[in-house]
Amino acid sequence: MDVMPLLLLVAGSAAVAAAARRTPAPAPLLLVAVGLAVSYIPGVPSYTLDPHIVLPLLLPPLLYTSASDSSYLDLRAQLRPVALLSVGYVLFATVVVGWAAYLIVPGLSLPAALVLGAVVAPPDAVAATAVARRVGLPSRITTILQGESLLNDATAITAYKVALGAAVGAGATWAGGIGEFALAAVGGVGIGLILMAPLHWLRTHLTEPLLQNTLSLLIPFVAYAVAEQAHASGVLAVVVVALYLGHRAWEVDFATRLQEHAVWKMVAFVLESAVFALIGLQLPIVIERLGAYEGTSAVWYAVAVFLVVVVARFVWVYPATFLPRLLSARIREREENPTWRGAMVTSWAGMRGVVSLAIAFAIPPAMPDGPRNLILFLTFTTVIGTLVVQGVTLPPLIRLLKFPGRDRQAETLAEANAQAQASRAAEARLDELLSDERNALPPPLADRLRAVLERRRNAVWERLGQVNPVTGESVDDTYRRLSGEMISAEREVFVRLRDLRYIDDEMLRALLRRLDLEEAAAFREAG
Repeated sequence: MDVMPLLLLVAGSAAVAAAARRTPAPAPLLLVAVGLAVSYIPGVPSYTLDPHIVLPLLLPPLLYTSASDSSYLDLRAQLRPVALLSVGYVLFATVVVGWAAYLIVPGLSLPAALVLGAVVAPPDAVAATAVARRVGLPSRITTILQGESLLNDATAITAYKVALGAAVGAGATWAGGIGEFALAAVGGVGIGLILMAPLHWLRTHLTEPLLQNTLSLLIPFVAYAVAEQAHASGVLAVVVVALYLGHRAWEVDFATRLQEHAVWKMVAFVLESAVFALIGLQLPIVIERLGAYEGTSAVWYAVAVFLVVVVARFVWVYPATFLPRLLSARIREREENPTWRGAMVTSWAGMRGVVSLAIAFAIPPAMPDGPRNLILFLTFTTVIGTLVVQGVTLPPLIRLLKFPGRDRQAETLAEANAQAQASRAAEARLDELLSDERNALPPPLADRLRAVLERRRNAVWERLGQVNPVTGESVDDTYRRLSGEMISAEREVFVRLRDLRYIDDEMLRALLRRLDLEEAAAFREAG
């Protein structure tokens, strides 16, 4: 097997995504543009994905890393609006977009049109939540968008499978579809609940960080595969397991958490970059194989589907936001009052992304080439259109609506109070331990433990202090900079001693790792 095309894809997409961080252009759009340009270079291999392995390969790790970083408690508090979006809206968008495509595109069957509807139905709120945090949107909106993106994939994939069965003549019926959806939902959640405790037990009882991280890499694929074998939703199983493990991550060894965070960020970065690059690389091939749908008519179909996708979200979000409050006194009592501004942002934050692309790539060759490539083309154009139009305009829209900003001082005070309570508990525990003669330490070492504790306790309070009038730095910034300079000086000495053969490379690596951990600790202490 020739692995060079795969290596070029991964390396090239990662390089373009990294370069995009230094430009105002969103990384997905730059990846698509570069992929499209590269596809016309003579000698570039044709990139095709096996439809049978796309979903099991791409979705589990992307969902796992997103869900494990989410808040189970916040998600539970917003479960009703999240369910309305992740289930109700996805089914609504599937039907509306599918029916519109059936009416607009001559010769496109209704089942094939519904396949398209299911593919483009689930928004990918990763970009939206990143913007929301950066510009300071209320946490409730951020939680709803993040929760929607976690749970809507299961609805979309189930709807896609039912529509695909009808499109390829597998004899799917509406009654069978409803039963399959219920089985997928209940079974996926159930399998996730069954797996989460044993997997967490394994994570906490493995003593080697390397083994723990190997398990971490396997968990999403195991959860997905077990659920799919039982004809349940692998997506829901992965999300349930990841939410539980993320909620209990504090019980895992610190070295595992440090490694795990870095590993999963790398995995998500590589997969997301490669998927968007594949749009550009495959777009010329898809356009060539549109058959009867090629030409300017395909462009009009793309514009029409994009507009239906955007409008359908507004049509669903506003009634779903305000009608339940009008109809239920209990909802009015338990939930804070939504605003039209929040509904506007939720409606506009409907960018499509990696999930839609993964589902589209998974359409099997059993579907005729014309409709299959048309669905791929319309998926590509819808993803690109939402990223360009909605993704680029979302930050200025949020600023224009003038949401109340986050109270940074109140958040810092809450953090400082939490740290003070934790420090008092740690100090009491330290005194208790030092009173035991088995834990006797020389006074300088005991004082060092207390000094570290004091520094951690004061770090948050110092963040509220004034900045240095000469440098403009806060106390945190100065502490972090000086600590980094000291550690850099130590690092240079260790390297020089290795070069002089006073210490060997094995000792150098051990000393540098110790410095790395100290630098990371100093960085966290300084906020």
